[in-house]
Amino acid sequence: MYKISSYAMDLQDSRGLFTIFLGVLLFLFVVSSLWRRRRVENRKAPPEASGAWPLIGHLHLLVGSQPPHVTLGNMADKHGPIFTLRLGVHKTLIVSNWEMAKQCFTVNDKAFASRPKTLATELLGYNFSMFGFSPYGSYWRQVRKIVTTELLSIHRVDMLKHLMESEVKAVFKESYKNYSKKGVTEMQRWFGDISFNIIFRAMLGKRFASDDKHEENEQIRRVMRDFVELAGTFAVSDALPYLRWLDLDGVEKKMKKTAKGVDGFVQVWLDEHKRNRSRDSGERKDEDFMDVLLTLVDEGEDFDGRDIDSAIKATCMALIIAGTDTTIGTLTWALSLLLNNREILNKAVHELDAKVGREKVVDLSDLTKLEYMQSIIKETLRLYPPAPLNLIHESMEDCIVGGYHVSTGTRLLTNISKLQRDPLLYPNPSEFRPERFLTTHRDIDFKGRHFELIPFGAGRRMCSGMYFSLQVMQLTLATLLHGFDIITPDAKSVHMSEQIGLTSIKASPLQVILTPRLSTHIYDEI
Repeated sequence: MYKISSYAMDLQDSRGLFTIFLGVLLFLFVVSSLWRRRRVENRKAPPEASGAWPLIGHLHLLVGSQPPHVTLGNMADKHGPIFTLRLGVHKTLIVSNWEMAKQCFTVNDKAFASRPKTLATELLGYNFSMFGFSPYGSYWRQVRKIVTTELLSIHRVDMLKHLMESEVKAVFKESYKNYSKKGVTEMQRWFGDISFNIIFRAMLGKRFASDDKHEENEQIRRVMRDFVELAGTFAVSDALPYLRWLDLDGVEKKMKKTAKGVDGFVQVWLDEHKRNRSRDSGERKDEDFMDVLLTLVDEGEDFDGRDIDSAIKATCMALIIAGTDTTIGTLTWALSLLLNNREILNKAVHELDAKVGREKVVDLSDLTKLEYMQSIIKETLRLYPPAPLNLIHESMEDCIVGGYHVSTGTRLLTNISKLQRDPLLYPNPSEFRPERFLTTHRDIDFKGRHFELIPFGAGRRMCSGMYFSLQVMQLTLATLLHGFDIITPDAKSVHMSEQIGLTSIKASPLQVILTPRLSTHIYDEI
């Protein structure tokens, strides 16, 4: 009896202790919940722009004749350098000055390292396989490392110098041979022939321009232009995903058609490479980047488990588009600015005559001597960055920017155009003044270290093709200005209106008259 009584008392004591233990746990849970709730309530969110509508948020404010970066720049004048919009269901952080951009891409670089999944990156980007658009993760890290090491490193770009020089000289000589017949030259096409040929030879081992494939080349130009325009097009279903099935704006249908056209060309190139490699019974030599990717696959590279062909096509296509569209656009803006500022153009030509002479054509070894030419490119990229609104980022974790709490999943747009036209950084910011990068702003570069000038972005998502692009742009512009006198028809000024897709381009063609200015034998000897 005693034992039973003792057991009952022990059981009762155990239950009492267990009840106390549960009570303490409950108390701690309640206190912790209240503390967390109070902490969240005390977090200061960035100011939200006024004018939001139910469901669509601020979308209606971005619809109009003005480019989005101009509209957002005007909103920054009212709301400050950091504010938020609601673009449908997505909260979007807008930053418009260098201090806010620096915080995003230094201390918060990892937090903002991802990309959102959008209609364009799914349909045009091979289901998020284009590494520039891919969310942050092992696949993005793997492909970026391959691209940087095998194509875009300084060492690799230096190996391609002969290729760059030969393609610039080829178009240069063609213009000399035909200048008396053509009369007017469309410069977007002139720059495009150089850019396409350089990137095609580096990526695919063949030239783009050839008379026997004129119709095919025109189709490639059109489909790539459509790609860039659609990749920068706002889709209603990105803001209101529950309406995607309706395709209210018809964008999904257009994207699918363009994606099919792009894939048709890239698949042909990939099949050609595979056939050529299968016929090679000896040692294979990687002659172009697509060959490099196929060799890596042979050696066991699996592209994070994705479809191999899709990963190769997506990577090559991303580099072809990035290596052509932005280069063509920047060179067109640079020449347009020079034609509207003849005194600056004359200074550039004088530097070329003094540093290069008039008895040879410009080559890549001359570029380091052309400081004024470098400042022209810098000033052009300041006024007309390739992507006025940096490609959209998405936060992977909570972070603090400018003293404000930014929650996970917030999208980020950096208004590079507004940032680089800040009068506190650049006096008379809308004026074309290359001299500023030889004097007051001499030490500022665009390699991601100085946030006053970030045309190629910054942080771990910065454009990896910067060095390649600069080499092509500087060589092409220097060769053009050195080899030809350039005027517009009827000596009219160039209209500078913008057309915005994924990148910024001139809304109207740039047509000029090119007249050779060097000795005849120089053109003949190329």
